[in-house]
Amino acid sequence: MSGGKMLRQIHFWILAVVTTVLLSGCGSEYLVLNPKGPVAETQYNLIIISTILCAVIIVPVLALTAFIVFRYRDKPGNKAAYKPEWAHNTALEAIWWGIPVVIIAILGYFTVRDTYVLKESPNKEVAPMTIQVTALDWKWMFTYPEQNIATVNHLEIPVGVPVHFQISAEAPMNSFWVPSLGGQVYAMAGMATELYLQADEPGEYAGFSSNFSGEKFAHMQFKVVAKPKEEFDQWVKQVKGTSPAMTKEDYNELKKQGLSETKLYSAFPEGLFEEIVERYSHGHDMEHVMQKQPAPTGDKANETSQETQQSTDMSNMHGMDHSSMKH
Repeated sequence: MSGGKMLRQIHFWILAVVTTVLLSGCGSEYLVLNPKGPVAETQYNLIIISTILCAVIIVPVLALTAFIVFRYRDKPGNKAAYKPEWAHNTALEAIWWGIPVVIIAILGYFTVRDTYVLKESPNKEVAPMTIQVTALDWKWMFTYPEQNIATVNHLEIPVGVPVHFQISAEAPMNSFWVPSLGGQVYAMAGMATELYLQADEPGEYAGFSSNFSGEKFAHMQFKVVAKPKEEFDQWVKQVKGTSPAMTKEDYNELKKQGLSETKLYSAFPEGLFEEIVERYSHGHDMEHVMQKQPAPTGDKANETSQETQQSTDMSNMHGMDHSSMKH
């Protein structure tokens, strides 16, 4: 082996080792590739399928490129056939057009199938709970219409329960994203988009703004805490018993530009999310997003009915307390 060739190989391996070391510093958690719920699992599987199908084309093309460069390189005594008049081969044309068409058709099938699956609740046996998400400058507000509580930059959900997120904005266009639980969905003023997510494991998950929206958008992050249903219910009771109610003045202060610490509210103005959406909707109908979710099927129906009644009773008692205080 010549000295020049050996030096090139040494350079190659040094570069490979340095690249590996540098990439290892990117972090041990690859959130998108570590799904913690059925929605993220479906999207993860689609990523794997897409990668395999793309590799079916990319790997042979790269291999053939390297082979052709080596085989037909200009050197003394090259025995490669020289055909300057060659212009067409039916078999080759069929291969390099046919295979991509088949791969695109397969990829299209899986993509369309999963797109429709992800539009529905990931668990038909359990009634989804609704959380309304409002993107502000530069903070996230979450309102729980069924529990009548609100939070800022903090989200808690029960494990094993589908969550129907209704998402809007009273700020520049943004994007709501919890990588461990599912893909991102845009938050836009005057519109209500929707997203189903579900956590299958208790834990804390990172939430982000994945769309540039101004000077401090990089700090527009929130924490998602998934916990068993009983612990979630206890948390709701704790918020109702220890946190102040949100007033319109509180909301007007929140929507001003600036960062915010985590905040909890025992109640919020009725119809606040709908008011935010309608303020910029210019008459567009958002009922298809904000309509009531269907009841669960099977044995879970009775459980859900009891939970709904308990939640209603709690809200009524809370309202009576406030009324008594006013008198």
